[in-house]
Formats: sequence, structure tokens, C-alpha cells
Amino acid sequence: QVQLVESGGGLVQPGGSLSLSCVASGFTFSSYAMSWYRQAPGKERELVAGITSTGGVTNYADSMKGRFTISRDNAKNTVYLQMDSLKPEDTGVYYCNARRATPLGNYWGQGTQVTVSS
Repeated sequence: QVQLVESGGGLVQPGGSLSLSCVASGFTFSSYAMSWYRQAPGKERELVAGITSTGGVTNYADSMKGRFTISRDNAKNTVYLQMDSLKPEDTGVYYCNARRATPLGNYWGQGTQVTVSS
């Protein structure tokens, strides 16, 4: 049974930090690229950051560059998102995604709420 379980969300003041984790099970984690997406109220889900299967390459949405850091530990089947200098517009539900092209695989977690507010 495939599972992606996110944790680490919560309420934080503007300028603060949060660290999200996503633990994977039920598939070969090390062969999947991993990403974090977020969905703000009333908006479409958007890509936050991605990392290749080996962790060698990362990419970020422009508004997150310099503030967020994605990393992974294949020995622990876990992907992380370190979020610093948080802004109110970072508020939303953050989802973990696992994707592989061949053979095709695409899995989502249930999401974790992040609220940035004073």
C-alpha cells in the first residue's frame, strides 16, 4: 500500500520558519522524483519545489527561491522542505508528490496545513 505522510505544518508568524517532512512507504522511494506543492484557499495547486531521485538536482518556484530548501534522505524514505522567512502568502495546504516516468507512477500525500499569520 502506497503512502505519503506529511507532517510539520502549523501556525507561524511572518518571518518565521517551519520544517515539513514527508515519509514514503509502499514503493521504491529512491527511484522517484519528489516534489512539494501547495494550494492556497481559492487557488489552484502550485509547485513549490522538486528534487530528483538521487537528490542531485533541485528546482524551486521563483517566489520560493532563497527562502525554501528541499532535500531528501533515501535511507529514510523521507523528503523535507525547510521554509524560512515565511510570508502570509505562503499560507496553504502543502502536499508531497512522488513521480516516476518509466514505469509510470504518481502518488500524493494527504497534505499538511501551513498558516502564516500574526
